Amino acid sequence: MQYKGIIFDFNGTLFWDSAKHLEAWREFSKRVRPYPFTDDEMRKYMFGRTNEDILAYLLGKRPAKDLVIRLGKEKEAVYRQMCREDSVNTHLAPFAEKFLDYLKGNNIPMTIATMSDKDNVDFYIEEFNLPKWFDINKIVYDDGKIKGKPAPDIYLKAAANLDLAPEDCVVIEDALSGIDAAHNAKIGKIIAIASLEPVSYYENIPAVSEVITDFSDFEKIMSREPLTV
Repeated sequence: MQYKGIIFDFNGTLFWDSAKHLEAWREFSKRVRPYPFTDDEMRKYMFGRTNEDILAYLLGKRPAKDLVIRLGKEKEAVYRQMCREDSVNTHLAPFAEKFLDYLKGNNIPMTIATMSDKDNVDFYIEEFNLPKWFDINKIVYDDGKIKGKPAPDIYLKAAANLDLAPEDCVVIEDALSGIDAAHNAKIGKIIAIASLEPVSYYENIPAVSEVITDFSDFEKIMSREPLTV
């Protein structure tokens, strides 16, 4: 027995770019307050969050929309330039393309649910040729209206875009806020991928069914039977 569909977070999941986001936000956090993000703050308040949520944490209050737009676009432009300049590491995660080929070949519904904004999503669509596997109209992203993770909204919308109940879906995540969002959406199976953190970081999180380090075990990721790490 397999789950009917799969939803991917993108950053740190299909694309292992967490280090680039860390570097970009460290620099920007110094512009907003006298000292940069700590590693612990990054895990709790940056990964999986919207730019508005990140800036609200830094400022200690909800920022004006124009400030969110201006700083967010500036930071994301720096991030995209970093990706372009690092072509060696700007590729999909290990075995991701083969896994996506497997899903498409077996007609398994799939989509992406990311808190990236449209500019970044458009960059990913072009850079990684995502239309080869995904219906880009079903990708869910930060459009300025959807609540950020850990709210369940993004995964509820992604499951609806696949015409599936959340409990019939697998979610692949790397961020704590994303894991919480999937859990709050009552996703059937939540798999953590250890792209930046060690496997042990996820092992005691009750919502996580399994931990993987790449996408090589195609059938078991979709299986309703437990994976072995």
